[in-house]
Amino acid sequence: MVRDIARFIEHLRSERRSSPHTVRSYASDLEQFRVFLEDYDPKAAGSPRTVGTMAVRAFLASLHGRGVGRVSAARKLASIRSFFRFLRRARGWNDDPAGPVRSPRAPKRLPRVLTVEEVSALVEAPAGAEPTGRGGRLSLARDRALLELLYAAGLRVSELTGLSLDDVDLRGRSVRVLGKGGKERIVPFGGPAERALADWLAQSAPLREETSRGVPAGAGGKRGAARPGPAGSPDPLAVFLNLRGGRLTDRAVRQILNRWLLHTATTRKMSPHALRHSFATHLLDRGADLRSIQELLGHASLSTTQRYTHLGIEQIQRVYRDAHPRSRDLRQP
Repeated sequence: MVRDIARFIEHLRSERRSSPHTVRSYASDLEQFRVFLEDYDPKAAGSPRTVGTMAVRAFLASLHGRGVGRVSAARKLASIRSFFRFLRRARGWNDDPAGPVRSPRAPKRLPRVLTVEEVSALVEAPAGAEPTGRGGRLSLARDRALLELLYAAGLRVSELTGLSLDDVDLRGRSVRVLGKGGKERIVPFGGPAERALADWLAQSAPLREETSRGVPAGAGGKRGAARPGPAGSPDPLAVFLNLRGGRLTDRAVRQILNRWLLHTATTRKMSPHALRHSFATHLLDRGADLRSIQELLGHASLSTTQRYTHLGIEQIQRVYRDAHPRSRDLRQP
């Protein structure tokens, strides 16, 4: 099974061109399943062909017993299903041990969003901050551009960190994004993001020049020549860099967001994905149609985008409760 998992992970990385975060998640989920099988059914741990449906159900039961949430358990089951679909295609198998297993039903939770005022305070915070420490002014310019583009284009973090210089058209105010499944899309952005990006690119030019001296010819993020290097590696053609000239990691983006959330006294816990949710919700609130939002977000299915309509209804109900004079029970004090 170890060899089969390794082949599947390489398939994700090289053929499906999954993001590094997705690849790590699949690898972790399948390794947990393999370790479980070593105790539950050692024969199955050595040969995936002998894995049965009961083993998959027992694995999910063990996750529940350890307090693993339904969302995480459902993701692990999806990883196992993908693994066995890969083996069925590669080996010509007919059986699918994960097929009959029902996925744990996840609670329906609406995505967290920031208000327009909260977003404005967040993305503009670096512009009003005092530069401190090594590379202070450069970091502020980068953080402003990063936050502006996350919200202006509704990008996933992996899409943001994967951007290279030739993906950005400042004059046309658009960015070419490589989304899930290797699908490309063009997303527009506005004037504030354009100005913030132009400032960051101008200020980071000396860092890129210094970094490029230590990068072999042909390396970097030119599409058609070479794929972007791993996050954190020297890459002068990456749009967003750390102070050592390396491509920013997903974790670094989360740390940057948390820093500015604290700075603006926003106490709600947020991930960078909250800016993507806010992007979609604010477009919907101002009359954008779901089909256009789907294209901008790069959703494969319109049903994924439709959850923002539920968020809009919830906001409408909250406004009504707060504003209408007879929305409350008048018998209550």
